[in-house]
Amino acid sequence: VRQLIVAVNKMDTTKWSEERFNEIVKETSNFIKKVGYNPKAVAFVPISGWHGDNMLEESANMTWFKGWNKEGKGGAVAKGRTLLDAIDAIEPPVRPADKPLRLPLQDVYKIGGIGTVPVGRVETGVIKAGMVVSFAPSNVTTEVKSVEMHHEQLEQGAPGDNVGFNVKNVSVKDIRRGNVCSDSKNDPAKEAASFTAQVIVLNHPGQIGAGYAPVLDCHTAHIACKFAELKEKIDRRTGKSLED
Repeated sequence: VRQLIVAVNKMDTTKWSEERFNEIVKETSNFIKKVGYNPKAVAFVPISGWHGDNMLEESANMTWFKGWNKEGKGGAVAKGRTLLDAIDAIEPPVRPADKPLRLPLQDVYKIGGIGTVPVGRVETGVIKAGMVVSFAPSNVTTEVKSVEMHHEQLEQGAPGDNVGFNVKNVSVKDIRRGNVCSDSKNDPAKEAASFTAQVIVLNHPGQIGAGYAPVLDCHTAHIACKFAELKEKIDRRTGKSLED
């Protein structure tokens, strides 16, 4: 998550207090800075979800609030008054359609008269009918018969699209949630015995070292893993090494 909005809710319970809002902004700024965010690039908006204040339109109860502003890419400054303004100011992510296909499966359905239909969101690349795809790590290869989104047939699914696609001669038992679909002819996804990860520890009661066995949630996969080795400790804000 690269971009953040802080909506300070229930302002009605503080009698629309500017002082309380400023306290929360200060506390939250310190916290998000510790986990790697720049508070100057975050919109802080006082709202009341119950009463609708500063959600879609400016609040008459918080005339002291002159609006939020945040730094964007290239030093550009975005400004606004409401939570909706802050959402509209989020910079859309780059959709890498030119990269090899990666589509983590959210679920797999068996539909009468159609067959096996895996569903998921296209992360990179495109998926289209006639493409021969493989699923990792189950090592199943098949042809895509059709691609749909919201019950409408697509010529192709692009990054960001939540799609369902019909595949040939594959049972629902052969593939499952967490598998990754890729183009078998263009850098297909493969099972890895190990990988190097950069981890931010937000909160943990004990020490973490070699042999630590957490559950990993990656895209749609939910699986146990083990830390084999801790390579270095880095500054979460600068990315520079603190100790090996």
